[in-house]
Amino acid sequence: MLSFSIGPFILTPARLAFAMAFTMALLVGWLVGRKAKVSVEPVLSTMLLVGLAFARLAFVAMYPDEYIHRPWRIIDIRDGGFIFGVGVAAALIFSIYHAWKFPQRRTPLALAILSALLVWGAGTAGFRAMAPPTAGIAALPLTSLQNERFFYTPAGKPVVANLWATWCPPCRREMPVLAEAQASEKDIDFIFVNQGESAESVRAYLNQQSFALNKVYLDEQGEWASQVGAAGMPTTLFFDQNGNLVGSHTGELSRESLNHAVRRYFR
Repeated sequence: MLSFSIGPFILTPARLAFAMAFTMALLVGWLVGRKAKVSVEPVLSTMLLVGLAFARLAFVAMYPDEYIHRPWRIIDIRDGGFIFGVGVAAALIFSIYHAWKFPQRRTPLALAILSALLVWGAGTAGFRAMAPPTAGIAALPLTSLQNERFFYTPAGKPVVANLWATWCPPCRREMPVLAEAQASEKDIDFIFVNQGESAESVRAYLNQQSFALNKVYLDEQGEWASQVGAAGMPTTLFFDQNGNLVGSHTGELSRESLNHAVRRYFR
């Protein structure tokens, strides 16, 4: 399972586990702090903000040439560009400093953090255990724009498969980034798998665009999203050269987050 749908919100298992962990930290911190007549909820909230800020800045620092010319994009976090380990380290360092400065808050803060780590670990392990085996690309059917049904063969190269739809705003926003990557990354196959629309609708949309796409296919029954467990779009799938699914990205991709995913999964 790559993502869950909760009302209008799409969450990955990792984000849901993190949300559960932070909620548990707030609850434990409030219960223990109430007995000790101290409040650690503001500290936990500040830890979250510190962690997110440092995780984002660490990601930005990896791609300075991209952000230096468009600095306003640093705060556009829709692409999910964070370095998780850096954020966790920064949050823990802040908590240690706060516990040293305010000894009366040490116990509730420590118990809140410990409970969060336990819930996060259990939640992550639980979601992995519940996830069904993920189909390789060879088991996922496609239909060409000429209505020919087939199965994709990786041809010895890794594959990036983008699940998209013409009515999906973030799909449309990220499409030029993926088109640029398809043109420049010759050692990777980029394919575009439209979800649930007709060939006529897809051709009409592509004819209106200023960018060119190759390898655009149809999945009119949504079999790809169903088999890999993708609850929302856009979803980008990363397959190795043997056609095995090795990673995914839920939500809009920026140039930087796409480069980061390619580096992580293929290089």
